Amino acid sequence: MHFVIMGCGRVGAMLATYLDSAGHSVAVIDVNSDAFRRLESDFSGQRVTGVGFDRDALRQAGIEDAYAFAAVSSGDNSNIIAARVAREVFGVEHVVARIYDPKRAEVFQRLGITTVATVLWTTDQIVRRMLPMGGATEFIDASGRIALTALPAPLEWIGEPLTELVDQTGARVAFITRLGKGLMPSSDTVIQEQDLLHCVAEKDEVPVIERRIGKGPQRSRS
Repeated sequence: MHFVIMGCGRVGAMLATYLDSAGHSVAVIDVNSDAFRRLESDFSGQRVTGVGFDRDALRQAGIEDAYAFAAVSSGDNSNIIAARVAREVFGVEHVVARIYDPKRAEVFQRLGITTVATVLWTTDQIVRRMLPMGGATEFIDASGRIALTALPAPLEWIGEPLTELVDQTGARVAFITRLGKGLMPSSDTVIQEQDLLHCVAEKDEVPVIERRIGKGPQRSRS
């Protein structure tokens, strides 16, 4: 898979290095060519000097073939503009933007852009939101057994009752983040696009539940 990253600061460089070492195709865009010095010496990805929301720079970075795009520069406005261009102009489905201002993050979440506030920002969380499947661990209890994981709702579950997902996968959904706001689920809750499902499970069971959810709804045969 091909990934495009805007911003080669500490987070951008760590993210690019991780994805590159995992065998993925990676392109990094930064307006300052000196920023690429933060990349590891054996980084095999592409370095593009330019503005991260410039369409020519994005095309040079291979945005038209990108599975995911991450805007992790130091500016909220630049990150959001780049994220919207990637999503709305080039049709990249998996787009993540780093946002410093939590009030802005809520607004941009309403626009369908996955945002993560700086307080919660780690390379692991970015990667897991960009890759095809996998949630970001938000909390682990003192015993290390119980985990709260944030899992983006897979496309296969959009429009399905949440109760169906719970019944079929064994997931316990504590709450949902929808359009930047928390939602306590009810028996009538239907999964919507861009929902973030916050699931509680024993830590060892999290990968199993994620795999079950990733398979999509299992239809009964008549």
